Amino acid sequence: MDKATLDALLTHLIAQWESEVVEFKQAGKDYDTDKIGRYFSAMANEANLRFQECAWLVFGVDNATRTVVGTDYRPEAERLHSLKMQISNDTEPSITLRDIHELHTPQGRVLLFEIPAAPLGMPIAWKGHYYARAGESLTHLGLDKLDTLRQQVGATDWSGQLVGGATLTDLDDAALAKARESFSRKYANRFVPDEVAAWPDAAFLDRARLTQDGQITRTCLLLLGKPESAHRLSPHPAQLTWKLEGAERAYQHFCPPFLLTTTELYQKIRNVQLRILPDDQLLAIELAKYDRKIVLEALHNCIAHQDYIRHGRVIVTEQPDRLIFENEGTFFEGQPADYVSGHKTPRRYRNPFLAQAMAELNMIDTMGYGIHEMHLGQARRYFPMPDYDLTEPHAVKMTLHGALIDAAYSRMLIQKTDLPLADILALDRVQKQLPLDDAVIKRLRQANLIEGRRPHLYVSASVASATASKVDYIRNRAQDDVFYAKLLTDYLEKFEYATRREINQLLLPKLSDALDEQQKTNKINNLLTKLRRNGNIKNQGVDSAPRWCLAEKKE
Repeated sequence: MDKATLDALLTHLIAQWESEVVEFKQAGKDYDTDKIGRYFSAMANEANLRFQECAWLVFGVDNATRTVVGTDYRPEAERLHSLKMQISNDTEPSITLRDIHELHTPQGRVLLFEIPAAPLGMPIAWKGHYYARAGESLTHLGLDKLDTLRQQVGATDWSGQLVGGATLTDLDDAALAKARESFSRKYANRFVPDEVAAWPDAAFLDRARLTQDGQITRTCLLLLGKPESAHRLSPHPAQLTWKLEGAERAYQHFCPPFLLTTTELYQKIRNVQLRILPDDQLLAIELAKYDRKIVLEALHNCIAHQDYIRHGRVIVTEQPDRLIFENEGTFFEGQPADYVSGHKTPRRYRNPFLAQAMAELNMIDTMGYGIHEMHLGQARRYFPMPDYDLTEPHAVKMTLHGALIDAAYSRMLIQKTDLPLADILALDRVQKQLPLDDAVIKRLRQANLIEGRRPHLYVSASVASATASKVDYIRNRAQDDVFYAKLLTDYLEKFEYATRREINQLLLPKLSDALDEQQKTNKINNLLTKLRRNGNIKNQGVDSAPRWCLAEKKE
């Protein structure tokens, strides 16, 4: 890590302060190696139990004042890094520090020992004794934690287990056809649709990771099984429930095949059109209350991460202004906030076989982008961000908003289309009256995004400059690429083809007046390239005289 990264890491750790996976010591020149070993054992075990990649032992920070005071521990680089060998010699199984980071600050030298999480099923002992943490205290590893760690080895993946007596006749024909279609679309660059269609059912299901050597798995029944075959999963309920609350009350249960019934559940939701701005503010925009892709992403995540051993069902509660998704089981690795930026990739899944199969059928991705995409989707629609509730011990609740909280927030997103996601998340916390760090408040205030004094902060209501008129605002506001793409594809559908000159005549007047001529030309170039790469349009002419038309639709 470079110095800036280490500075940011140290600031973050001090702000969070001590926990089972973070410990601060002032640490003198000859700090006891045996104590370090005990902390290593305890924190490696705790990191595993809390699904953290690593834990941190920090030298050079005063525990009482939470300030950097510096440390003289092993100032010679060679002697400092020899600690890794000492740790390795006395741990069982033998592992050691992932790294030792040395940071020089104006207040003194700080050492950050990066302790890896204990491997699955392997509690870490120091000199024959297992250690753990109770809050900030070092203690022996209790039997409950020891059993939890040891049971990780050989723990079966519920979703990958074979279902005795189940055959291909237990699968729904429509779901099987849909699965082939989804698989073909995902691997269009490797297989032509006719090739996938010609595979025998057993071969296709194995390739799509739904079966094992031709034998039906629980995953296969969840995603493709007939409703009457759900009993084969008993006593684990394979059920999704939609529940309507408010002036009217209703509910409906949905059983396999989940590949099809998730869409049926979505269609039960009252997805009316909303005017998301008051009619006296700029321009009223009509949008669907919920975006289909976001709803299905949330629902598919519930299915993929459900702890089926807890005998629960996935519940989607529709309230007048929101949807609440609930599934059994704690968040399996990390926290929802870790995935919002789109940079974290999970190392493990509760149901790896199910997650892999759903990825093969384009229901989810396995790179951790789902939460990130849901947040981006809500931002593009000018709606509040999703909220996660992890307060219930063995459940996850996610709220998807279908109404505005603060119209100023939406107006800000409409005008400032280049806001980074970090600022949008911060503005969302402002409109929900949630706390923010001082540094974030300062940044938002300097950018004129918020007003007021803590704790009464609010999103700035002045979206246009004092001299800008509403007409100028509308003229300069850029539309979404989807808007321009729809104009072009509608034109091609009606007139079959278009030259570049005709496309310019169609789109140039629609582009923002804030762009100069070259920027407008580049915008159209990029749009054509994007549509061509996505397989929406193709050029039947030559580069010097293009003749654009719609690409042939895939069957």
